[in-house]
Amino acid sequence: MTVEVRDVAPGLWIWRLEHPDWEPHVEWEPLVTSTCVESNGEVALLDALAPPEDAREVWDRLDARPPTLTVVLKPDHVRDVDLFARAYGARPFGPYLFWPDDIPEERLEGIQPGTELPGGLLALYDGRGRGETPLWLPEQRALVFADALTAPGGELKVWGTPWHSERVLPALRALLEFPFEHVIVSHGEPVHDRAAFERALELPPYG
Repeated sequence: MTVEVRDVAPGLWIWRLEHPDWEPHVEWEPLVTSTCVESNGEVALLDALAPPEDAREVWDRLDARPPTLTVVLKPDHVRDVDLFARAYGARPFGPYLFWPDDIPEERLEGIQPGTELPGGLLALYDGRGRGETPLWLPEQRALVFADALTAPGGELKVWGTPWHSERVLPALRALLEFPFEHVIVSHGEPVHDRAAFERALELPPYG
Protein backbone atom coordinates (compact mmCIF):
# COMPACT_ATOMS: atom_id res chain seq x y z
CA MET A 1 0.00 0.00 0.00
CA THR A 2 1.39 3.38 -0.99
CA VAL A 3 1.46 6.05 1.71
CA GLU A 4 1.97 9.69 0.77
CA VAL A 5 3.66 11.94 3.35
CA ARG A 6 3.59 15.72 2.97
CA ASP A 7 4.90 18.59 5.09
CA VAL A 8 2.45 21.50 5.19
CA ALA A 9 4.17 23.96 7.56
CA PRO A 10 6.72 23.76 10.38
CA GLY A 11 5.29 21.30 12.91
CA LEU A 12 2.41 20.31 10.61
CA TRP A 13 2.40 17.30 8.31
CA ILE A 14 -0.03 14.82 6.83
CA TRP A 15 -0.10 11.33 5.44
CA ARG A 16 -2.60 9.85 2.99
CA LEU A 17 -3.60 6.26 2.31
CA GLU A 18 -6.59 4.34 1.04
CA HIS A 19 -9.41 3.89 3.54
CA PRO A 20 -10.05 0.19 4.18
CA ASP A 21 -13.81 0.65 3.88
CA TRP A 22 -13.72 2.47 0.56
CA GLU A 23 -15.88 1.05 -2.23
CA PRO A 24 -16.47 2.33 -5.78
CA HIS A 25 -20.06 3.39 -5.08
CA VAL A 26 -19.27 5.81 -2.21
CA GLU A 27 -19.22 9.56 -2.82
CA TRP A 28 -15.68 10.13 -1.59
CA GLU A 29 -12.32 9.27 -3.09
CA PRO A 30 -10.33 6.29 -1.71
CA LEU A 31 -7.41 8.27 -0.25
CA VAL A 32 -8.03 9.94 3.11
CA THR A 33 -5.86 12.32 5.09
CA SER A 34 -4.43 11.99 8.59
CA THR A 35 -2.88 15.06 10.23
CA CYS A 36 -0.11 15.48 12.81
CA VAL A 37 0.58 18.84 14.45
CA GLU A 38 3.00 20.03 17.11
CA SER A 39 1.69 22.92 19.17
CA ASN A 40 2.90 24.44 22.42
CA GLY A 41 4.76 21.28 23.43
CA GLU A 42 1.97 18.86 22.48
CA VAL A 43 1.81 16.51 19.48
CA ALA A 44 -1.70 15.85 18.20
CA LEU A 45 -3.00 13.31 15.69
CA LEU A 46 -6.22 14.35 13.97
CA ASP A 47 -8.57 11.79 12.36
CA ALA A 48 -5.60 9.45 12.09
CA LEU A 49 -5.70 6.22 10.08
CA ALA A 50 -2.83 3.88 10.86
CA PRO A 51 -0.60 3.05 7.90
CA PRO A 52 0.87 -0.44 7.38
CA GLU A 53 3.86 -1.38 9.51
CA ASP A 54 6.27 -1.01 6.58
CA ALA A 55 5.34 2.67 6.10
CA ARG A 56 8.46 3.59 8.04
CA GLU A 57 8.46 7.28 7.14
CA VAL A 58 5.23 7.75 9.09
CA TRP A 59 6.07 5.47 12.01
CA ASP A 60 9.60 6.82 12.38
CA ARG A 61 8.28 10.37 12.56
CA LEU A 62 5.71 9.40 15.17
CA ASP A 63 8.26 7.47 17.21
CA ALA A 64 10.65 10.42 17.11
CA ARG A 65 7.95 12.86 18.30
CA PRO A 66 5.36 10.65 20.05
CA PRO A 67 1.77 11.89 19.98
CA THR A 68 0.43 13.19 23.28
CA LEU A 69 -3.19 13.39 22.13
CA THR A 70 -5.30 11.96 19.35
CA VAL A 71 -8.52 13.62 18.20
CA VAL A 72 -11.61 12.40 16.34
CA LEU A 73 -13.14 15.34 14.49
CA LYS A 74 -16.43 13.69 13.49
CA PRO A 75 -18.46 10.70 14.74
CA ASP A 76 -17.79 8.56 11.66
CA HIS A 77 -14.04 9.31 11.61
CA VAL A 78 -13.14 7.04 14.53
CA ARG A 79 -10.48 5.40 12.35
CA ASP A 80 -7.57 4.23 14.56
CA VAL A 81 -7.94 6.43 17.62
CA ASP A 82 -7.75 3.35 19.88
CA LEU A 83 -4.53 2.08 18.31
CA PHE A 84 -2.73 5.41 18.64
CA ALA A 85 -3.99 6.03 22.17
CA ARG A 86 -2.66 2.68 23.31
CA ALA A 87 0.57 2.67 21.32
CA TYR A 88 1.72 6.09 22.54
CA GLY A 89 -0.32 6.70 25.67
CA ALA A 90 -1.94 9.65 23.90
CA ARG A 91 -5.03 11.23 25.47
CA PRO A 92 -8.02 10.56 23.18
CA PHE A 93 -10.56 13.28 22.43
CA GLY A 94 -13.64 13.36 20.24
CA PRO A 95 -17.41 13.76 19.95
CA TYR A 96 -19.76 12.90 22.79
CA LEU A 97 -21.82 10.60 20.52
CA PHE A 98 -20.86 7.99 17.90
CA TRP A 99 -22.58 5.73 15.40
CA PRO A 100 -23.66 2.49 17.10
CA ASP A 101 -21.53 0.31 14.80
CA ASP A 102 -18.36 2.41 15.16
CA ILE A 103 -17.67 3.26 18.81
CA PRO A 104 -14.13 3.69 20.18
CA GLU A 105 -13.06 1.26 22.86
CA GLU A 106 -11.09 3.98 24.63
CA ARG A 107 -13.03 6.48 26.70
CA LEU A 108 -12.68 9.76 24.81
CA GLU A 109 -12.69 13.17 26.43
CA GLY A 110 -15.61 14.99 24.85
CA ILE A 111 -15.15 18.09 22.72
CA GLN A 112 -17.59 20.59 21.26
CA PRO A 113 -17.29 23.97 19.55
CA GLY A 114 -15.30 26.24 21.83
CA THR A 115 -13.33 23.47 23.53
CA GLU A 116 -9.62 24.28 23.83
CA LEU A 117 -7.49 21.17 23.57
CA PRO A 118 -3.95 20.68 24.89
CA GLY A 119 -1.51 22.68 22.84
CA GLY A 120 -3.99 25.50 22.33
CA LEU A 121 -5.92 23.77 19.52
CA LEU A 122 -9.46 25.12 19.34
CA ALA A 123 -12.60 23.20 18.33
CA LEU A 124 -14.86 25.17 15.99
CA TYR A 125 -18.47 25.18 14.77
CA ASP A 126 -19.19 24.26 11.15
CA GLY A 127 -22.99 24.61 11.09
CA ARG A 128 -23.58 21.28 9.34
CA GLY A 129 -25.30 19.41 12.17
CA ARG A 130 -23.08 16.37 11.68
CA GLY A 131 -21.27 16.52 15.03
CA GLU A 132 -18.06 17.73 13.39
CA THR A 133 -15.65 20.03 15.17
CA PRO A 134 -13.00 21.43 12.83
CA LEU A 135 -9.83 22.57 14.59
CA TRP A 136 -7.93 25.84 14.55
CA LEU A 137 -4.16 25.32 14.80
CA PRO A 138 -2.82 28.71 15.94
CA GLU A 139 0.92 28.05 15.64
CA GLN A 140 0.57 26.91 12.00
CA ARG A 141 -2.31 29.26 11.14
CA ALA A 142 -4.29 26.33 9.79
CA LEU A 143 -7.83 24.94 9.83
CA VAL A 144 -8.37 21.16 9.74
CA PHE A 145 -11.74 19.72 8.67
CA ALA A 146 -13.20 16.23 8.66
CA ASP A 147 -16.00 16.52 6.07
CA ALA A 148 -17.31 20.09 6.15
CA LEU A 149 -15.24 20.73 3.05
CA THR A 150 -13.98 18.31 0.44
CA ALA A 151 -11.91 18.59 -2.71
CA PRO A 152 -12.98 16.08 -5.37
CA GLY A 153 -10.83 16.56 -8.43
CA GLY A 154 -8.73 19.06 -6.50
CA GLU A 155 -11.31 21.87 -6.15
CA LEU A 156 -12.27 22.82 -2.61
CA LYS A 157 -16.04 22.80 -2.00
CA VAL A 158 -18.41 22.78 0.95
CA TRP A 159 -20.04 19.37 1.41
CA GLY A 160 -23.76 19.85 0.89
CA THR A 161 -26.50 19.67 3.51
CA PRO A 162 -30.19 20.68 3.37
CA TRP A 163 -29.39 23.79 5.45
CA HIS A 164 -26.40 24.94 3.42
CA SER A 165 -27.42 28.60 3.06
CA GLU A 166 -29.20 29.02 6.38
CA ARG A 167 -26.61 27.52 8.76
CA VAL A 168 -23.47 26.27 7.08
CA LEU A 169 -22.34 29.28 5.08
CA PRO A 170 -22.75 31.70 8.02
CA ALA A 171 -20.77 29.36 10.27
CA LEU A 172 -17.97 28.91 7.75
CA ARG A 173 -17.83 32.62 6.95
CA ALA A 174 -17.36 33.28 10.67
CA LEU A 175 -14.15 31.25 10.47
CA LEU A 176 -12.68 33.96 8.26
CA GLU A 177 -12.06 35.84 11.51
CA PHE A 178 -9.16 33.45 12.12
CA PRO A 179 -5.91 34.42 10.34
CA PHE A 180 -5.51 31.04 8.70
CA GLU A 181 -3.24 30.40 5.73
CA HIS A 182 -3.74 26.65 5.30
CA VAL A 183 -6.86 24.47 5.05
CA ILE A 184 -6.61 20.68 5.39
CA VAL A 185 -9.46 18.34 4.43
CA SER A 186 -9.85 14.59 4.71
CA HIS A 187 -11.13 13.75 1.23
CA GLY A 188 -9.76 14.80 -2.14
CA GLU A 189 -6.77 17.11 -2.54
CA PRO A 190 -5.82 17.64 1.11
CA VAL A 191 -4.12 21.04 1.34
CA HIS A 192 -5.54 24.41 0.27
CA ASP A 193 -5.01 28.09 0.97
CA ARG A 194 -7.24 30.84 2.28
CA ALA A 195 -8.23 31.98 -1.21
CA ALA A 196 -9.52 28.49 -2.03
CA PHE A 197 -11.61 28.51 1.17
CA GLU A 198 -13.11 31.89 0.30
CA ARG A 199 -13.86 30.66 -3.22
CA ALA A 200 -15.51 27.49 -1.87
CA LEU A 201 -18.03 29.62 0.02
CA GLU A 202 -19.21 31.07 -3.30
CA LEU A 203 -19.42 27.76 -5.21
CA PRO A 204 -22.43 25.41 -5.30
CA PRO A 205 -22.07 22.77 -2.58
CA TYR A 206 -20.69 19.33 -3.33
CA GLY A 207 -23.13 16.44 -3.44
